[in-house]
Amino acid sequence: MEKIAIFPGSFDPFTKGHESLLRRGLTLFDRIIIGVGINEYKRMEQSTEKRIAALRKLFAEDERIQVEGYSDLTVDFAARHHARFILRGIRSIKDYEYEMNIADLNRRLTGVETIILFTEPEWAFISSTMVKELMHFGKDISPYIPEGLEYE
Repeated sequence: MEKIAIFPGSFDPFTKGHESLLRRGLTLFDRIIIGVGINEYKRMEQSTEKRIAALRKLFAEDERIQVEGYSDLTVDFAARHHARFILRGIRSIKDYEYEMNIADLNRRLTGVETIILFTEPEWAFISSTMVKELMHFGKDISPYIPEGLEYE
């Protein structure tokens, strides 16, 4: 049976930390579906359509990576794609506490398992919020996002 994981997030923007987690996740799973969450409560710098298009272009050469948007519960998104795993990354103990509670709830709801990878130290300081703020003020964000990631 194919091991499918979803990698959910708002990815506004997708950072080198996200890319590192995704690449490492590909050593554990046969296929990973990046789930670009549509969250009306968050202020987004880039539209959902632009984020999805940029990620599809970035990973077009790797057939093991798929990019889809979703606006429902992550576990429902996982079920639609027959994914038995959710891939998440954590940078700090604060992230751990939050992810542990969500993972427990998701497992109770549907049995989906959350696999947590620790962010590599060189990317642990990067957050989408930080990069989004730099982008908003016209600063160079290229050191923090994957090479080739372009929002059109």
